[in-house]
Amino acid sequence: MTILELREKRNTAWNAAKAFLDSHRTEKGTLTAEDDATYCKMEQEISDLGKEISRLERQEQLEAELSKPVNTPLTSKPATGKQPEAKTGRASDEYKSGMLKALRSNFKQVSNILQEGVDADGGYLVPEEYDHRLIQALTEGNIMRQLAHTITTSGEHKINIAAAKPAAAWIEEGGALQFTDATFSQILLDAHKLHVAIKVTEELLYDNAFNLESYIIEQFGKALANAEEDSFLNGTGVGQPLGLFAETGGGQVEETLTAALKADDLFNLVYALKRPYRKNASFIMNDRTIATIRKFKDNNGAYIWQPSYQAGEPDRVLGYAVHTSQFAPENAIAFGDYGYYNIGDRGTRSFKQLTELFAGNGLIGYVAKERVDGKLILPEAVQILKLADAK
Repeated sequence: MTILELREKRNTAWNAAKAFLDSHRTEKGTLTAEDDATYCKMEQEISDLGKEISRLERQEQLEAELSKPVNTPLTSKPATGKQPEAKTGRASDEYKSGMLKALRSNFKQVSNILQEGVDADGGYLVPEEYDHRLIQALTEGNIMRQLAHTITTSGEHKINIAAAKPAAAWIEEGGALQFTDATFSQILLDAHKLHVAIKVTEELLYDNAFNLESYIIEQFGKALANAEEDSFLNGTGVGQPLGLFAETGGGQVEETLTAALKADDLFNLVYALKRPYRKNASFIMNDRTIATIRKFKDNNGAYIWQPSYQAGEPDRVLGYAVHTSQFAPENAIAFGDYGYYNIGDRGTRSFKQLTELFAGNGLIGYVAKERVDGKLILPEAVQILKLADAK
């Protein structure tokens, strides 16, 4: 009988013993002499199974130790120069390898090193290297994380806004001074939960040739990036971030067109934005809108669209960068400084596995969670042009 079978048998015996104890207690909460003898036998069986499990575990450990080669041949050149700095905690190689070992063994082989990352909800925190690479995946696939201002928060984050500033006034000689008040308001960044879950077959999980690490990070990163970008642009603020194009709390609507979009409308949009914000301003629009704008010409017959001739640089319209998103509405164009859109990341992303939920189908589920919020703290920093088909 294998160790796994013995563990399952011990678990079954323990559940039976607890059920027996609950069902045979007298009104005084005690057991009769006969029931007490029966329960003692059940306890002894559980104890004997535990001893047998420990014996087999020691046997496996001894066999593994004896199977090691006496001499280990050199397979690489001797190291020279400065050795890399050893990583500790959740960034250590031991923690990373322990996490992958636990995943591949359906969390049947969990090393003590994983205790450093035990989450409060029973899952395991993502190792530090995982967390950094998830953030990288979000940045590459999410234009708002590239343009907005990101804050890491530990609680409800309050941002102070100067609602009204003191104004200067001319007075005549000997005239009475005029006093004005400076008022302030606050915007709160809370935390909304976003999660992504996938199911992996046990056969694929146990295959050593399968690059589990890259697969999970890539799939989770893409899913989180898409959900985030959609909410940062179109979110309602209820159970999710408040989007840039939101009717209330989003950018200021500069104009709602009643006719087809023209080049002059883009000029009006640019100069509707106050001059200080135009320094770092850019466009955000849907690809379908770009298909129309690329055909616009100025009075000299030259296209106002300026394609980028350098890798990594965005295309431009009227000298300002253009960013596209599949989630940007087809009936609106945004122009402004998106550094005034604040993204609040609450704490560390968590990761855990679900072994029992899909066990009958031979699958194992994995869930990644994060808590994030986003809001435009100065609506005047972003101007919105509503197109003719806006409702």
